[in-house]
Amino acid sequence: MLGRTSRRFISITLNNPVKPPFIPLVSENGIIDAIGNTPLLKLPKLSDSIGRNIYAKAEFMNPGGSIKDRAALYIINDAEKKGLIKPGGTIVEGTAGNTGIGLAHVCRAKGYKCIIYMPNTQSKTKIETLKLLGAEVHPVPAVAFTDPENYNHQAKRHADSLENAVWTNQFDNIANRQAHIETTGPEIWAQLDGKVDAFTCSTGTGGTFAGTSRYLKSISGGKVKAVLADPPGSVLYSYIKSNGKDIVRGGSSFTEGIGQGRVTDNLQPDLEIIDDAIRIPDEDSIHMVYKLLDEEGLYLGGTGALNVVAAVEVAKTLPEGSNVVTILADSAHKYSDRIFSKKWLQEKGLYDAIPDNLKKYAVLE
Repeated sequence: MLGRTSRRFISITLNNPVKPPFIPLVSENGIIDAIGNTPLLKLPKLSDSIGRNIYAKAEFMNPGGSIKDRAALYIINDAEKKGLIKPGGTIVEGTAGNTGIGLAHVCRAKGYKCIIYMPNTQSKTKIETLKLLGAEVHPVPAVAFTDPENYNHQAKRHADSLENAVWTNQFDNIANRQAHIETTGPEIWAQLDGKVDAFTCSTGTGGTFAGTSRYLKSISGGKVKAVLADPPGSVLYSYIKSNGKDIVRGGSSFTEGIGQGRVTDNLQPDLEIIDDAIRIPDEDSIHMVYKLLDEEGLYLGGTGALNVVAAVEVAKTLPEGSNVVTILADSAHKYSDRIFSKKWLQEKGLYDAIPDNLKKYAVLE
């Protein structure tokens, strides 16, 4: 994170005309201090096409490959500070994958065991990655949060049955949100010298959107517009649009790890600062996956693509030259056997959403 003593920075005098080719960030604490401080990428072709600047946090460059590394580190650190876990203990979590991968990396570095429950609808690559990181993985049927067999409830029961174990409870553990108040938000503000007009991204636990929005709203005196982006099947769009009066259920999305059937404890404290919500159709998200690969050279998962679509839509409501920031949650590596498979895309009714000139990237069977 910013300002850690384990970082070493080049000292540059104000009258030095030489710009170093890179700033060598050194983590004296291994992977732990390498989490965060990700680049903020302007998407030049997309920005030029709409006359506004789309900036995106390259969270796929975290050591574990996603935005969830930040939450994983803060959640475990919080458990340690509260004395909830001791050396040699076990971390248990229910996750769609990325938080589990982040936790598994941090657990390996800190010497904890890691047990993960996840919906069996998630990509095979996520499950394999968790196992390769030494995690014990329990893929279980995907059922609603209200069902006792929901993967989160199963994770809690497993943790309760063990000695020296903690269920990290990423959805309602506000250490998740705090990670973004203390790191993601400040990084974005510093990287754009405070020139942030709007922030948008999707939510799973709500930690990234809520924490980052809270920081940007606070430091800007409320000037930064905060817009929640939602995939089909999530209730948050209807909840926010109706000022909390309606929760419209139904539908599904090819995106993984985002969308929600309830308001989590991570999101709840910041409902009042949300300016608007936008729903992004799967067709637009899959189109953007291919567009970003072809035009910007970015190999992203569906969540990152959805976030960029949302950023473009938000930008169109703002004056020319405005700066809109979003999150590139992870890369496409864990989803490539799906989103670049012509057969899978056709089965999901998404193949025709891809322009003919971009279908050349759907090269997998």
